[in-house]
Amino acid sequence: MTTDRWHASPSRTASAITDHSTGEVRVPLDLFHLDQLKGMADLVLTRDEAALLHGLLGRALTAELAIAGRPA
Repeated sequence: MTTDRWHASPSRTASAITDHSTGEVRVPLDLFHLDQLKGMADLVLTRDEAALLHGLLGRALTAELAIAGRPA
């Protein structure tokens, strides 16, 4: 089975959890193959990794809104 038809989406049934003692962030993901749910996994990030990902996603969304002509 090739990996090019796999994707992950944030779980709609669970929320991200932060361990305040370690800074670890767990983001529950649903794993899909050809839009069929195949499993679940947690994306586990350090506090720094979560902050970096948050910034990257924010910039990507802002750029996408600017291209579409909508205010960011």
